[in-house]
Amino acid sequence: MTPALSSALMPLVRLFDPELGHRFSLLALRWGLAGVDRTPPDPRLAIDVLGRHFPNPLGLAAGYDKDATVVAPVSRLGFGFVETGTVTPRPQPGNPRPRLFRLPEDGAVINRMGFNNAGVGAYLGHLAAARPHIRPGVLVGANIGINKQGADPERDYPALVAAVAPHADYIVINVSSPNTPGLRDLQGEEKLRGILAAVRAAVASRPSLQVPPLLVKVAPDLDPAGLDAVVEVCVEAGVEGMIVSNTTIARPATLRSPFARESGGLSGAPLMAPSTEMLRRAARRAAGRLVLIGAGGVASAADVLAKLRAGASLVQLYTAMVYAGPALPGRILRDLPATLAAAGFGSVREAIGADL
Repeated sequence: MTPALSSALMPLVRLFDPELGHRFSLLALRWGLAGVDRTPPDPRLAIDVLGRHFPNPLGLAAGYDKDATVVAPVSRLGFGFVETGTVTPRPQPGNPRPRLFRLPEDGAVINRMGFNNAGVGAYLGHLAAARPHIRPGVLVGANIGINKQGADPERDYPALVAAVAPHADYIVINVSSPNTPGLRDLQGEEKLRGILAAVRAAVASRPSLQVPPLLVKVAPDLDPAGLDAVVEVCVEAGVEGMIVSNTTIARPATLRSPFARESGGLSGAPLMAPSTEMLRRAARRAAGRLVLIGAGGVASAADVLAKLRAGASLVQLYTAMVYAGPALPGRILRDLPATLAAAGFGSVREAIGADL
């Protein structure tokens, strides 16, 4: 089966409860039903950043493959990189159901999953087993978070960094999900500085530990002063980059779905404009001192280009695949060279920060 055929079956998947549909999609990937994108790599899309070579700038955002159970089949859909997680130190069931809502009228999703995952032990086992089967050249990120109960951020984040470091090409410190009480408070200047200092100290105490690039994922709801503070703390702490952004707790007046007032994080099309504006602000503040990954509302090659022009070196999507299916990444990558050329760019590298 090809990704295009699998995508044609997406309306059937959407007949199911959203969480059941997500589980079905994971099973379909494990069974090889999502297919393989065979589009040849285009050198105009390749980029060297974070000390790594990315075959293209398009990645799958965290949240889909929390336990790294389908990272290998996902890597064959065309993505240049795949971010797994969010994974926590201990297993946890997440928040009560229902906790996942489709907003098809808005091209959006609301989730309040609450970092449901099998814990870092199971995650590492899955990732180690998957490594030999990941498409050559596709990089894997590990997104880490803290448990809802019994968490100590300055203990848990360093321990998670040490645990996932041998298995990941980059690590994302998630302090921006709206669905774990108190987590977003960790974006505050002093708390984030404490976490990053604890990570740095833990790494320094283990000189044999090879730690890949570290990034921090931020919320789109930070005010400009808060965003500036996060950028400066990241630079000061030696963090290599930021992901801008996570889901939003805002509810635009334009939302039409009856689920629009459900609590949780909103993702998808309504997030494209505000997350891109925030990305632009972060890029201006960082002034080349951080590598930025743009996320939020990406559904087309034009959206990828908008993120690149706003200062992203890499771009992630997730929610759009809920509606478009596994053919989406390949379609975007086939469209992207012409989209770049129409805007006067010969490569991804040329487009980065063009609007700044």
